[in-house]
Amino acid sequence: LPVPLHLGRSLATYPHLSLADRARVGRAALALQGLDLADPALDTQDFGSWLAAHGQSARAVEALWDLVGVATLNAVASDASLGLAAMVFKTGLLSDPGAADIGWARVPLGELHDRLARNALDAAGVRTEVRTRVTSVSAEVNGGWSVEVPGETLEADAVVLAVPQREAHGLLPEGALDAPDRLLRIGTAPILNVHVVYDRKVLGRPFFTALGSPVQWVFDRTEASGLREGQYLALSQSAAQDEIDAPVAALRERYLPELERLLPLTRGAEVRDFFVTRERTATFAPTPGVGRLRPGARTKASGLYLAGAWTATGWPATMESAVRSGVSAADAVLGALGRPRPQHLFEFEEAA
Repeated sequence: LPVPLHLGRSLATYPHLSLADRARVGRAALALQGLDLADPALDTQDFGSWLAAHGQSARAVEALWDLVGVATLNAVASDASLGLAAMVFKTGLLSDPGAADIGWARVPLGELHDRLARNALDAAGVRTEVRTRVTSVSAEVNGGWSVEVPGETLEADAVVLAVPQREAHGLLPEGALDAPDRLLRIGTAPILNVHVVYDRKVLGRPFFTALGSPVQWVFDRTEASGLREGQYLALSQSAAQDEIDAPVAALRERYLPELERLLPLTRGAEVRDFFVTRERTATFAPTPGVGRLRPGARTKASGLYLAGAWTATGWPATMESAVRSGVSAADAVLGALGRPRPQHLFEFEEAA
């Protein structure tokens, strides 16, 4: 069916909302579809207030809007910019019947983001340095740039700073941005990942999400990790400000009983491993007003460009935003150097 009728059956049969809530969700979706994403006023409002003004109950926010929004925005509705939330829901639910299809990686993400990219860069003759901290970036008198790394000075025609906003602020030369301190006002939001390895299979599907539970999204990472016995589950906990620094023992006490409640097969299973990974500054915080703080790819310094999910891509801090920022920076560099845009940039943009 055409948008937005393609969601009708799913919404009508969604068992976690009352009939009245489902009807109000439909009306809110139509109102959301009518928002102009180019309107800067959307960035000044929070999504939670907009939902309340459009008849959304606390249950509807928990069971539907935050179900999608927390995972994509890394913030609950009350803490998220209406502009970014509208972008997520209009793009992911209301742009095309297939836009909400869910994909997941069957191999480690390092295989996709590191090894394949590294092979392509190596084949192109690109030198790649890892675990190498840049200490300064400065313009040369006769044009070009000097990039200082321990024990070496690199000379470049152009530089792309693809680092987090605070690190970018520390490396930007004077005058590169009109208001560089705005970068320091772009907050960060954490993501907590809880990893549990059982001695047997306890989950028969690739992933699930939970309502009325501290558990958010759970993914089966057994195949991707190469594990041959048992099952490896990864819990992805976004907007984890309250738990990001919690001791492992406390997290174990909190999440193992909850997994037993949600997955009955875990009750007789042995936990072979339990560990936690913490990303304290996983994404930029999508708070109201953040849009005017996000700079574009070009700076006022000729030959110096910015990239990163936190730059002005129009997207929240997703992999799509990161890719789009890279494409924008590459376009800017190629344009400045008078070189044509290669076909793979079009392909990257299409994939994003």
